[in-house]
Amino acid sequence: MKKVLLASAVSLALAGTAQADNHSGTYAFDNKDTHQFITFRISHLGYSWLYGRFNDFDGEFVYDAENPENSSVTVTIDPASVDSNHAERDKHLRSEDFLHVGEYPQATFKSKRIELDDDGDEADIIGDLTLRGVTREVTLEAEMLGHGEDPWGGYRMGFEAETELRLKDFGIPMDLGPASEVVELEISVEGIKQ
Repeated sequence: MKKVLLASAVSLALAGTAQADNHSGTYAFDNKDTHQFITFRISHLGYSWLYGRFNDFDGEFVYDAENPENSSVTVTIDPASVDSNHAERDKHLRSEDFLHVGEYPQATFKSKRIELDDDGDEADIIGDLTLRGVTREVTLEAEMLGHGEDPWGGYRMGFEAETELRLKDFGIPMDLGPASEVVELEISVEGIKQ
């Protein structure tokens, strides 16, 4: 199973074979038309999956087509925007038992390095994820989905990334049982070249 996340976000930065056109540059996340998602899932007692998402996040990535390893990504997430399709559960997720958004109103991911796979079409984005006041290095498994001109005269690029996070690693005190120690995150973003 691919590692799944956040940080992010993310995603992004990188992987993809360079093409003849120059698509290097800085890309801002397209958060106006909701062409991006940070979703998560965690096991419920080992019997089913609980799914959710973060509705409010932003970021950008810098893509270097000639040397994708030199690309980078930053993501900022509002953890209070957590949405599991259940108001009372979301209130609990925002509490001190989980995200503690009153004390830690922002989560961030900032890449440190990118490692391409042998084919150059996927990459590991290694970076620091800060969640609930705790910063840990995480790896996003990323794939470029595509890039090109859009109908409005702009240029876009999209990535998908996954990671897994252990709740205890980020100081989340709630014990959900052995089947629910890890949350899987998936990030899908579309950037607009600036």
